[in-house]
Amino acid sequence: MEIIWQDLVKLFTDLAITVRIPTSFLVIEFIGTFAFALSGIRLASAKQFDIFGAWIVGMATAIGGGTLRDILLDIHPFWMENSIYFIWCAIAVVFVHIFSKHLVRRENTWFIFDTIGLALFNVVGIEKTLQMGFPMWVAITMGSMTGAAGGVIRDVLINEVPLIFRKEIYALACVAGGIVYAILYSCGLNEAVNALISSIVVISVRCLAVKFHWHLPIVKGK
Repeated sequence: MEIIWQDLVKLFTDLAITVRIPTSFLVIEFIGTFAFALSGIRLASAKQFDIFGAWIVGMATAIGGGTLRDILLDIHPFWMENSIYFIWCAIAVVFVHIFSKHLVRRENTWFIFDTIGLALFNVVGIEKTLQMGFPMWVAITMGSMTGAAGGVIRDVLINEVPLIFRKEIYALACVAGGIVYAILYSCGLNEAVNALISSIVVISVRCLAVKFHWHLPIVKGK
C-alpha cells in the first residue's frame, strides 16, 4: 500500500511539473474540470444532445479557458500533456447519464457546477501565470479568462447568448477573487490558503449576484 501511495504521489508531482502548477493546484484543476464538464453536459442534455455531443460540449467547457490561457502564455495547452482531462469529462458524461433524472429536474444544478468550476479554474489560472513569471495584473486577467472562456464556448455550442455578455455578474466575480488572491499573496500566505479564500469569494459573489440581481448597467440602444 505504501508503494502504491508513493507511486501515486510521484505521478501527481510529475504531472504538476509538466502542466506547470503546484501539486495542490492539480487537485483543484481536476475538481474544476469535472465541475465545468458537468455544467456543459447538463445544459447539452437539456438541448437533447447525444452522448458524443454532450461530451464535446463538456470538453469545450472544461478545457476552453485553460487552452486560451496557455496559448497566450506561449506553452502547450495543458490537456495535451495528459489524457486524464478527457477521461474526467467522459466520467462526467457517465455521471450525468446515470443521474439524469435528478440533474435535469433540478434547474440549479448547472449553476452550482458552473460556479464551482469558475472559482477553481480562476485560481488555477492565476497561480499558473504567476509560476510563469508574469506580474499579478496579468495573472488576474488570465485567471478570469481561464474561468470564464469555457462557459462562453459552451453557450455558443448550445446556441445560447454567452452568460458573460448578459447582465449577471460572471467574469467580475473572477476579478474580485483575483484581487483577494493578490492581497493574500502580498501578505505571504500559503498558496493553498490563497486558493481556498479566493474561491470562496468567487462563489459568494456569484451566488449573491444571482440572489439579489446584481448587475452592471445595461448598454441601451435607441
